[in-house]
Amino acid sequence: MHPMLTIAVRAARAAGQTIMRAYTELDRVEVSAKGINDYVTNVDKEAEAAITYQIRKSYPDHTIVGEENGENKGSNSDYIWIVDPLDGTNNFVRGIPHFAVSIAVQHKGKTEVAVVYDPVRDELYTAVRGKGAKLNDFRLRVSKINDLSDAIVGTGFPFKAKQHSETYMKLLTSTFSQCADLRRAGSAALDLAYVAAGRMDAFFEIGLKPWDIAAGELIVREAGGTVTDFTGNHGYMSSGNIIAGSPKATVAMVKSFRPLLSDALKR
Repeated sequence: MHPMLTIAVRAARAAGQTIMRAYTELDRVEVSAKGINDYVTNVDKEAEAAITYQIRKSYPDHTIVGEENGENKGSNSDYIWIVDPLDGTNNFVRGIPHFAVSIAVQHKGKTEVAVVYDPVRDELYTAVRGKGAKLNDFRLRVSKINDLSDAIVGTGFPFKAKQHSETYMKLLTSTFSQCADLRRAGSAALDLAYVAAGRMDAFFEIGLKPWDIAAGELIVREAGGTVTDFTGNHGYMSSGNIIAGSPKATVAMVKSFRPLLSDALKR
């Protein structure tokens, strides 16, 4: 096993234990607003601290970028750990059992190691660049669908970027008219993992952050999938606009999206 994957898995499981302890006593969870429709709990912070502790034990000089604590600089800037300690906080707070820990390791800007851990189901999605993706110990492959008409497509509403609502509804309507059905589950990291596992055939969302995407996109690519931005290029880490899926599903969605994009979403 890749040594950094070993540490990432250990960190994800430690965060998962913190989250599940709190999940049994949700009435004690402290919730505060970071912004409009954007919430953080004491559990997010405790889970991020657990992850940071595990990383720092083995790699004290690496940089850690977390959703809650921002950039925790190390002396070695070639290695960056991108961490979302609890992706799906709104689900967690309301007792909806669909959320995940997301950890990615980048070396000189390329994601090398990825972990998405669902502590409710004890499902561990992992990938190492060039070595494939796994769910627990089983190899992952994206679905083999040839046509969007057979596809289950996941999405997320742009609830933090409602200025894109009108365009998003056009994209949603176009996709729904072509696919078999849609899902909106509330955790982008898990949605991407589900695409890698073939549980969904594609996924799209507007305005995600690097910690939402970094681990999931490598897992999808290592499972044989394609990941692009809305224009079919590779700017999704900076724009946060992402399409991921089986190669044919992704191509079909990019083609249907292009004429519907506002200028703001063409970048």
